[in-house]
Formats: sequence, structure tokens, C-alpha cells
Amino acid sequence: MAKRLFFCTACQQYTMKDFCPACEQKTGVRKPAKYSPEDKYAQYRREAKTEQRKKQELI
Repeated sequence: MAKRLFFCTACQQYTMKDFCPACEQKTGVRKPAKYSPEDKYAQYRREAKTEQRKKQELI
């Protein structure tokens, strides 16, 4: 049986359990979105990243 790495969205911690040991919240699997060369939302994602970098004064 393969083990999975879970992520708690409440306290931003990774764990191997179904419930976070720190805050007792339900955890979820965190994995990246499937890659597609025909990505419909790539433009919006790049715009959001650009805005975020401008706010952080990186560009």
C-alpha cells in the first residue's frame, strides 16, 4: 500500500495522517494539476503570478 502526503489547509502543515495532529482538521491530498499543452487557463495564471510579483516588488 502506497503512502500519501496530506496537507492541512488550516495550519499549512504536511502530514501522513487523515487528520492534522496539530489542529485536528481534515487533511487533503496536495498534488499539482495535470499538465496539458492546451491549457485554457494558463494566461490567467500567468497574469495572477505577475500581479503577485509586482505586489512583492520582485518585478
